[in-house]
Amino acid sequence: MRMKSIADINRETANATGAFIEMAASRYDLAGAILFACTITLSNVAMARTGQSDVDATVRNAAQAVMRQYNIPGMAIAVTANGKRRFYSYGVASKKTLQKVTSDTLFEIGSISKTFTATLATYAQADGQLSLTDSPSKYLPQLQGGSLDKVTLINLGTHTAGGFPLQVPDEVQNAEQLMGYFKAWHPTYASGTQRTYANPSVGLLGMVVAKSMKMPFEDAMELHLFPKLGMRDSYINVPASKMPLYAQGYTKEDIPVRANPDLLAAETYGVKTSVKDLIHFVEVNLSPEQEEKKLQQAILDTHIGYFKLGSMTQDLIWEQYGYPTELGTLLEGNSAKVVYESNAVAALNPPLPPQGAVWINKTGGTNGFSAYVAFVPEKKFGIAILANKSYPIEQRIRLAHRILSELDCCSSREK
Repeated sequence: MRMKSIADINRETANATGAFIEMAASRYDLAGAILFACTITLSNVAMARTGQSDVDATVRNAAQAVMRQYNIPGMAIAVTANGKRRFYSYGVASKKTLQKVTSDTLFEIGSISKTFTATLATYAQADGQLSLTDSPSKYLPQLQGGSLDKVTLINLGTHTAGGFPLQVPDEVQNAEQLMGYFKAWHPTYASGTQRTYANPSVGLLGMVVAKSMKMPFEDAMELHLFPKLGMRDSYINVPASKMPLYAQGYTKEDIPVRANPDLLAAETYGVKTSVKDLIHFVEVNLSPEQEEKKLQQAILDTHIGYFKLGSMTQDLIWEQYGYPTELGTLLEGNSAKVVYESNAVAALNPPLPPQGAVWINKTGGTNGFSAYVAFVPEKKFGIAILANKSYPIEQRIRLAHRILSELDCCSSREK
């Protein structure tokens, strides 16, 4: 005999409840029907509260364990499920001032900034200002006649341009030298054949977007995109009035540090934001249909899959995996081999439309901060994790996977 699942029991309870109410009503015992219905409702509320308590306990225990292991001063976590948010704040924003972390504390999010660069690019496309199938030299005439004529903006946003280095070379010190570097660049691989994670390619994408929008990149983000996304406390350059909210970052050796404004920093790792704003961005990605038409299209366009690398599908900056997702799969897709080495990819022709049953994620970090975001569109849940110390990517993914797995289990029990 098959054992009854929780879902079976819930369905039988619901059917019994309906039958009882109908019977009681037919016998004019409305008071009894209402009393019984209220009893069942209160039982369901208790179950929901128990489930939420389980999630809260998982977040608390898992986060504090990671903080102890890596001596992390402060951490902010936000979880969203079906539009309902929960915030968790631990530790201090600065070991000097002992100011506590809150959901408004500003953190550097490192390469998660690239997802905003991608969104700005797709918004510019939705607005008719550029096409992602164009080459960067169409918008930056100084680059015409070079290797970048054969590269598309999609290649720049998927790390498949042909082998840029991880960082801009040290000898490139100003904008003029940067343009000279891009003009002289020669690919190691044919575009679209290898994925090589690189700041210069995404930085160039940001430069093209700014040029197409006829404004500085920082203005395009702070005055255009962030307001459209409803992110009121997100910045490239933190204003003086918000500096008290800006957490102090710490290296692995516990040395205080913040990001330097290097070339292409704004386009690739320069965003500072709160967990409150970041989880709102996650919610926009979970339910883009609630946004205005152009922004809706822009968000969906960043979820299109262009290349396959093992179990990972490379979207425009975002990386996705089929859901349910094994922890080992996520760890492999975010491993040092994938981040720091060139890996052969298979182009998806046609590109994969936005999917629902996928785990979409992005890691980010600077010398003094660590961040991770992940969400599952079909489940309508997601997570944002921010910390003011550099600690391993593996631990961020383990933390997020544990929390969202508990959330998924609780959601299933409540149905």
